[in-house]
Amino acid sequence: MQLQRGITFLKEKARTRFSLFAKMNGLIIVLFIPIIIVYTYSNNVTYDVVSKELQMSNTKQLTFLSSQIDSRINQMMDFSHIFSKDPNVRKFNGLNIWEDRYDRMQTRYVIQEKMVLQAGVMNIWPARYAVHSQQNKDVLSNYNQSQQYDEDYLRKNISGKWTYGDGTHSSDELKAFYWFYSDTLVQQGKLTGSSLVIEASFSYENIQNMLDTYKAGGQGDPFFYHKGNTPILNRSADKQLTSELIRYLDGKSPENTTQDVVKLDGKNYFVSSVKSSNLDWHLIDVVPLDQILGPMSFSRNLFYFSMCLLLVVGISASILLYRNVQSPIKKLVHGLRRVQRGDYSVRLHTKNHNEFSFLFHRFNDMSRQIQDLIENVFNEKIRAREATLKQLQAQINPHFLYNCLGYIINMAQMKDEEAVVSMAYNLSAYYRYTTRMERETASLHEEIQLLINYLDIQKLRNGRIDYHIDIPDDMRTQFVPRLMLQPIVENSVIHGVAKSYTSGEIRIVGEMSNGYCKVYIDDDGPGLNPDQQAALNLKMQEPLKEDMGCGLWNTNQRIIHQFGTNSYLYFTQSPLGGFRTEIIWEIPS
Repeated sequence: MQLQRGITFLKEKARTRFSLFAKMNGLIIVLFIPIIIVYTYSNNVTYDVVSKELQMSNTKQLTFLSSQIDSRINQMMDFSHIFSKDPNVRKFNGLNIWEDRYDRMQTRYVIQEKMVLQAGVMNIWPARYAVHSQQNKDVLSNYNQSQQYDEDYLRKNISGKWTYGDGTHSSDELKAFYWFYSDTLVQQGKLTGSSLVIEASFSYENIQNMLDTYKAGGQGDPFFYHKGNTPILNRSADKQLTSELIRYLDGKSPENTTQDVVKLDGKNYFVSSVKSSNLDWHLIDVVPLDQILGPMSFSRNLFYFSMCLLLVVGISASILLYRNVQSPIKKLVHGLRRVQRGDYSVRLHTKNHNEFSFLFHRFNDMSRQIQDLIENVFNEKIRAREATLKQLQAQINPHFLYNCLGYIINMAQMKDEEAVVSMAYNLSAYYRYTTRMERETASLHEEIQLLINYLDIQKLRNGRIDYHIDIPDDMRTQFVPRLMLQPIVENSVIHGVAKSYTSGEIRIVGEMSNGYCKVYIDDDGPGLNPDQQAALNLKMQEPLKEDMGCGLWNTNQRIIHQFGTNSYLYFTQSPLGGFRTEIIWEIPS
């Protein structure tokens, strides 16, 4: 019964919680969610694809620029190798013992002309060359006619690798890249005393020019970087951004080729790095992702704004529908529920003139007619119910009287005058209570006093009987049908205690909880098995049959008539080992 009431309560709460207004708003939200999810997924995929393509394109362009720089450097190195084999260059490093001054001047002129010619061939990449003769302590170059031979300068800078600087300690400006090649059979970077050294160099402006050309064709901000050296920037570089990025690179030490997304000043930048194989420097390009992918972000934000606007419009439409449809329906449902609870005085009113105003008028007419009908038949129904209660009560009284009279006859025959007097006294008290028919109900306290009289009578008949009654004081003031407990206690005495020579305890306990009163009547008799208990509980819900005792059935029917269908008798196993009867009724509101 309690489970059924709980399920009914949950259904009512579900109907209240998920109203038409809530369902409409839920449907709107459910329609919007997959659209937003699909669009977000599609936008993220597009964003990732564009980002990857941008990264690949930027890396390819940067790699191509790095290969151009390395190609020009390789040309300079190849020329240095070939130039070191030139006869005039070798002659310049010779002993000069058979040559006159004119031959030496002619040789120097030819060498310088070839270096100038080579530099002119690569006019887009101005190069500087110098020939150092260790044997003759002389030097020729295409950029400084007054340069003097300096062996310390050679020993300090010759290493076989490209270096960034000029060999001095006095220049704080951007320097040039230098490479020294010695035509010797021993290890590069070693001077043997008669070595021929070819010096090749180019200015940082060569790199700067290529960075400017690269930047003009793209959206990045490239620069040439090597940890510990001043970076080579393009001429229109953002110096603040570059300085922040250099601090980032100094702490990371980029590898040969890297791709990273770096956040600087709250903005995302795509940083690509390609290492030059000859110079051991990194070509860095910085591309602002927000600037490139800005249109996509704007389109995404515009879509989200449109969806929010549509959501607001949809909810506004549902609110209008709620005010004009759902609210009148709720008033109508509320009125019907009040009618269902028996309040037929409810009337519905509205200021609008639409279809619902017609329904409200018809509802008011219906409730008025039902109220008139209820008032006409209510008294008749009450009289019929009182007659039913009196009939059920009259069926119980003779049942107990016959048992008591039989006991008095037996005691009289046994000449037990004390038992007869005690029985007669308790019986007179019992009938004094039962013959007061002006009230169909009595307080639980009066019922308990009747049980004491009855159990004292049964204790006279059977000395083994011992009873214990524990009913709270606040529960004793509850009004119940007269003779509600006596048939059940009588059943425990006759079918429980009397059928066993070892049992004799009867316990009556009451409690109040969760809007219900509960009385437990236990005995320590033989009891019933689970199948018999289930069959007995089932009989309480069926009509009265000839083969069924009327005491328990009548008591159950009186409880139902008095307190409603949520009140009942229930039979189960007793903690004392015998039979338990539970009387449960709903406290009237």
